[in-house]
Amino acid sequence: MPCFSAPSSQSNNSAQPHIKGDFIMPQNEKSALHKGHRQRLKQRFLSDGLDQFEPHNVLEILLFFGIPQKDTNPIAHELINTFGSLSAAFDAPFEELLKIKGMTENAAVLMKMVPAIFRRYELDKLDQSAVLKNSRDIGQYIKPFFKGKINEEFYVICLDNTCKVMSCKKLFEGTITSAQISVRKIVETALSCNCANVIVAHNHPQGLAIPSHADICVTNDIYKALKTCEIRLLDHLIVSPSDYVSLMEGGYFSPG
Repeated sequence: MPCFSAPSSQSNNSAQPHIKGDFIMPQNEKSALHKGHRQRLKQRFLSDGLDQFEPHNVLEILLFFGIPQKDTNPIAHELINTFGSLSAAFDAPFEELLKIKGMTENAAVLMKMVPAIFRRYELDKLDQSAVLKNSRDIGQYIKPFFKGKINEEFYVICLDNTCKVMSCKKLFEGTITSAQISVRKIVETALSCNCANVIVAHNHPQGLAIPSHADICVTNDIYKALKTCEIRLLDHLIVSPSDYVSLMEGGYFSPG
């Protein structure tokens, strides 16, 4: 009886690479496929914008520029799944972004730059000598300063006697829930600006635009201190990620 030896696994694999199991795409074809997908997604953005993109697609195309030669779609999905939304992914701490499988340092830096660039873009478009006649004017003016901020910040806006902005300065920054305020420094800032009126504003980055008892007390302290210098406190705005509230309109104090 003839005797046949079984072919070795090495010779079998080289002779019949695709007879059984999953099809294995050559690396050069895989790279070409990714390159074509990236180009198509870029062209889609250039022709239609981002309005029709799913949240993960927005991240996917952004990650192209921080993760070259790699499929960023799974990373984009993982970002949404981990943090819950597109905005939450951008607001996530740098260290948490790096924990995502496949994330690179460059891509994480790029993601942290997006809210900061958007804030600078909106601030650059502001009329630096705007006239703030009411809470709506104030809200539209001050909101961009708080875009993407994760800690409480306190701003002082100095205005002339026609309510035209003379300066807008960040005086204090605190934690995610509070910031220490110096009434004396607010008064010094107003005096150095030689202004007639002042508006103050701070944010509640993780909460609602509802004044706390401390917010109301510090507003009245600022009002009284400025009044002794013949400077009017026109308003105090509290800004949340989705809204803002005027303490003057809420009846918590009345400009003198």
